[in-house]
Amino acid sequence: MLVAADKFKGSLTAVEVAERVTAGLRRVVPDLAVEALPVADGGDGTVAAAVAAGFERREVRVVGPLGDEVTAAYALREGTAVVEMAEASGLQRLPEGVLAPLTSSTYGSGELLRAALDAGARTIVFGVGGSATTDGGAGMLSALGARFLDGAGEPVAPGGGGLADLVSADLSGLDPRLSDVELVLASDVDNPLTGPKGAPAVYGPQKGASPQDVETLDTALGHFAKVLEGTETVGARAAEYAASPGAGAAGGIGFGAMLLGARFRPGIEVMLDVLGFAPALERADLVITGEGSLDEQTLHGKAPAGVASAARAAGKEVVAVCGRLALAPEVLGRAGIRRAYPLTDVEPDVAKCIADAGPILERVAERIARDFLA
Repeated sequence: MLVAADKFKGSLTAVEVAERVTAGLRRVVPDLAVEALPVADGGDGTVAAAVAAGFERREVRVVGPLGDEVTAAYALREGTAVVEMAEASGLQRLPEGVLAPLTSSTYGSGELLRAALDAGARTIVFGVGGSATTDGGAGMLSALGARFLDGAGEPVAPGGGGLADLVSADLSGLDPRLSDVELVLASDVDNPLTGPKGAPAVYGPQKGASPQDVETLDTALGHFAKVLEGTETVGARAAEYAASPGAGAAGGIGFGAMLLGARFRPGIEVMLDVLGFAPALERADLVITGEGSLDEQTLHGKAPAGVASAARAAGKEVVAVCGRLALAPEVLGRAGIRRAYPLTDVEPDVAKCIADAGPILERVAERIARDFLA
C-alpha cells in the first residue's frame, strides 16, 4: 500500500494526510504494510514533501515579499536542492489581510537559490506557485546579481509596478555558479508571461490586483521583456521566453528562471522523480492519492493526476481521497482513478470537514480498507 497524496489546503499537510490515512487503514487491517510518500506539484508544501522523503531541511534568513526578513527553508540531499519560491515570496509571507500586487518582490527567492548554490547543490529543483508576487522574477534576478535601473540610474522600485520605470537591464553580474548547475523550473501551470492568459490577467486577482492593477502589471511585464530584448546578454531570447509555457508561473518568476537557464517541466513529474516515486510504486499493490479538492484543476498538472498517470502506466490501481469531489466517475476513470472518497460523504457539513479533516479522513480510510483490503 502506497499513500502518495498532496495537502488538503487549509486543513492538513501532505504528511498529515498520509498519517491519517494510514491510521484509518490500520484500524481495519492492523498489520497492513503502508508506505507514505507525501507529494507536491512544485507549489507550497514542496519542501515539506522533500523533507518527508529524506531530504535535509535547511533554513536561511531572506527578504520577504514586502522587504521584511523571514525564515525560509529549502531541502538538500546528495547535491540536489529543492527550493520552493513560496517559502520566501509566497502569499503566506504577507501579514494577514495585506495584499500588495504591485510592490511585492521575489528578491528572497533569489536569496534561497543563492543559499542552495552556497550549499554545493549541482541540481536545483525550483518549485514555483502560491506567490504573492507579479514581478517577472526581477527581484529574484536582482538577488543573484542582475541590475535593473531607471532613467536616473537608480534601481527600480521592488515589485511588478516598479518595472514600468525600467530603462536599462544588466544581467552580466549574475552569479557565475548558475552556469554550472542544472536548474529545473517545476510548475503546474503553463501560462505565458503576459496577455489574456498571462500571469497578471489569470493570477493577479488572486493576489489582490484590481482590473487597473492587472493592466498596469501586464504592461510593466511586457516592458520588462522588451528592455531585456535590447540587451546583449539576452536579446531575442527574451521574447521567446516570455511566450513560453511556464513563463507566467508564480507571477512571472518562471520567465526570470528561464533567463537563468532553467528548463521547464511539469511540477508533479519533477517531484515524483526527486521523491523516489517509481521504486515505491513497484512495491505497492494499491495507491491512494488525493488533495483538498478534486476538480477540473486537478486534471491539469496537479499532484493526484500525476500520481494516477504514473500508477496506471505501471498497472497499479489508484483510489483518491479529497475534501470535496467535483468530478464525475467517468472523468476520474479517464484520469486513472478508480474511485474517489470525499470527506463530504462522511460529513456533509463542509465547515466541519475543514475543521475536523483529520478524524474524518481516518473514517474515510476505513471505508477504503473495507472496500479494497478486507
